Amino acid sequence: MTHGLEPTEEYDGSITVRLLDDDAETETIDCASYERAIELVRERQHSVTVAKIVDRDGAVVFTSAEMEIDDWEGVWQREKRSLSVHVEEHDCPYDSISCFADDLCVECQIDTVRDQY
Repeated sequence: MTHGLEPTEEYDGSITVRLLDDDAETETIDCASYERAIELVRERQHSVTVAKIVDRDGAVVFTSAEMEIDDWEGVWQREKRSLSVHVEEHDCPYDSISCFADDLCVECQIDTVRDQY
């Protein structure tokens, strides 16, 4: 019997971190959560050539060669929060897939400010 809240998300351990080093073999580490994968990348990214996070579908969702882990984590947290709340529908006139009523794309933000004046 557990004392407290049950976890809201469960992972099957199929999120992996790949640590690629030019001088050694590629190391693959299975993680139980994205939080653990982010923590692992933070710990090891400066000791390897490239650190990657791979989702359960085999898609690389983060690579240290292209982005800082802190920036990626911020985007991941925002997307996770967006999925967990009901957001009113918003049709972006610029067809931006990342434009939501509560988190407008830059073009829609500009339009909103322009319409206020």
